[in-house]
Amino acid sequence: MSAAVSPHALFVMNPVHLRELFPPRLMDRLRRLVRIDPDLVVQDFAGPAAAAALGRAEVLITGWGCPHLGAPVLDGAPRLRTVLHAAGSVRHMVGEPFWERDIALSSAVRANALPVAEYTLAAILLSGKDAFGLRERFRTERVYPAPTDFAAVGNVGRRVGLIGASRVGRRVLELLRPFDLSVSLYDPYVDPAEAARLGAVPLPLDELLRTSDIVSVHAPDIPQTQGMLGRERLALIPDGGVLINTSRGALIDHTALTEELVSGRISAVLDVTDPEPLPAGSPLYSLPNVFLTPHIAGSLGNELARLGDTVVQELERIASGLPLAHPVHRAQLAISA
Repeated sequence: MSAAVSPHALFVMNPVHLRELFPPRLMDRLRRLVRIDPDLVVQDFAGPAAAAALGRAEVLITGWGCPHLGAPVLDGAPRLRTVLHAAGSVRHMVGEPFWERDIALSSAVRANALPVAEYTLAAILLSGKDAFGLRERFRTERVYPAPTDFAAVGNVGRRVGLIGASRVGRRVLELLRPFDLSVSLYDPYVDPAEAARLGAVPLPLDELLRTSDIVSVHAPDIPQTQGMLGRERLALIPDGGVLINTSRGALIDHTALTEELVSGRISAVLDVTDPEPLPAGSPLYSLPNVFLTPHIAGSLGNELARLGDTVVQELERIASGLPLAHPVHRAQLAISA
């Protein structure tokens, strides 16, 4: 694609992310593909410069902080043909007016799934070794445990149950294959043959909870999944079990979860909570059986460039006359994050 015919593009996101999403090497590639002002990063379209740029834009490069692309925005973008999202979920960003127009949409959700899956793998393996619990005990007692204290520790045959074969869930299943673990999966949209291909035994949700030492949540936050792990289901997790959540806090009844964790019956690795962050007085901050992190599993730091690279690759495909590699279709949003 020559510079003379390169489409006009506009950054629409929180500008704090731009440099990490598009470091110089990526920005150079990007600017060879589109006409874009790297100093104009829009979070709303109220100002004249933003409105003028929107009116010219054939491509929006969006990210965290992008406003909802509703009818007023789209009416001001008559030339818009493509939206490339340098982040994960697009549910907050598009609605009915968007789908009524002939606009292609792509997301870097697959690239964003990679660090979440890596975090989850680490959490599973460390939980199997009881690394979080033993660390707390070691910090308090400052002596090595007795050999007999390790009878229930280890990752040989450990039962791991995954809730949701999302992009993250599928990547976790792939990462788990080399290990001597027994893996099960609950996902109402995955049949037994596909579960077998993914390397997991399909189970109903309640049975998965009853038969898993470690449960990891990877379902989307949609109306059907909100509060899916309530008091009765949390009680199904065996004593000493571990619950990992890198999906969304709303999938778990946090009042019931807090009660379980305060009792000490189970442990948890929580990168997401409900609300987020938790109130300052929440006991989860100080419980020895809770490993709590501030929503860090997704792309951060140098991982953000992988999202920007996804956008640049999509532009290269467009310039070559190829279809988008990571399109988002309207029907997907009903069952995805």
